[in-house]
Amino acid sequence: MAERHRNPTIIDVAERAGVSKSVVSRVVSGRGSVGEETRRRVLDAAQDLGYVVNAVARAMVAHRTYTVGVFVRDAATPFYGHLLTALQERAASHGYRVVTATGSGRFAVADEHRALETLVMLRVEALIVCSGILPAAQIVPFAERLPTVVAGRPETHGSITSVFCDEEEGGAALADHVVDLGHRNVAVITVPVSNSVTMGPRTAAMARRLRERGARVLEVVGPHREMAGGWATEILRHPEITAVMAPSDRHAVAFLEQLQLRNVAVPQDLSVTGYDGIGDLVSPLIGLTHWRQPIELIGERAVDTLVRLLDGEQPPDHHQALSGSLVVGRTTAPPTR
Repeated sequence: MAERHRNPTIIDVAERAGVSKSVVSRVVSGRGSVGEETRRRVLDAAQDLGYVVNAVARAMVAHRTYTVGVFVRDAATPFYGHLLTALQERAASHGYRVVTATGSGRFAVADEHRALETLVMLRVEALIVCSGILPAAQIVPFAERLPTVVAGRPETHGSITSVFCDEEEGGAALADHVVDLGHRNVAVITVPVSNSVTMGPRTAAMARRLRERGARVLEVVGPHREMAGGWATEILRHPEITAVMAPSDRHAVAFLEQLQLRNVAVPQDLSVTGYDGIGDLVSPLIGLTHWRQPIELIGERAVDTLVRLLDGEQPPDHHQALSGSLVVGRTTAPPTR
């Protein structure tokens, strides 16, 4: 009996052309943005394989919106603003439009949850969630309905796919830099995890590594930059402190402003570190020593992962922890006392 050969599928075409299933779908349907070179490669692969568009499949493709819903906690901040830009650019390269909902930075959990519900009502095909406070338990129901990726925070819930900078690696590496300079009495401005699931782990990692390296640590709780005056007052009560580690660049700048008001020289009197390395605060005029997050890569990986989920594929890593990099500026130096 002659061997029966199955008809080629959209997956076969995608593999032959070296693209995702969603790209082939966009070429077949004529909807969504696809570069001319990519479109030609898909058409050539389809012709080589003898691929014939199934009428049912075409009807299903025609009902797709090629729209991704993105929620960012506060697009006015450098971190969320640059992450949103990276997400939009990568989504466009895959032929997807982005519908965005953003909070004021002071949204309550209930407000963020309602924002996700609004995005779903707009018939988006998938969600990207960028929030440092929305609990995993509030995201899981959406992930069960639509392909969902959490971007920019260390989310390791088993039902949620995520892409983020390794906060513990960053906090520990910054602490190593401070200790390697010779500092043995260090203040860490800490943030509770209940206030931020990004700054919480990184400041905890800073304090932990400092102690592992034999340094004495003064922990000053400071989730909000408006509290910088109180941090400065508390830290300057301890003349043995020679370095201060802040939870973000914005916190670090707020602290530097308070030191300037008190005529405290940086780094001669106190070394100061930040965290993020994003936006205007990377200016050499400030010269912050900080841990730089790979914000563009986080955005690219988050969208690439989401496209794989939309194509019915599983990403190689359910939780992708990306490495950042140490940037040594002029706000740190060996202690002078």
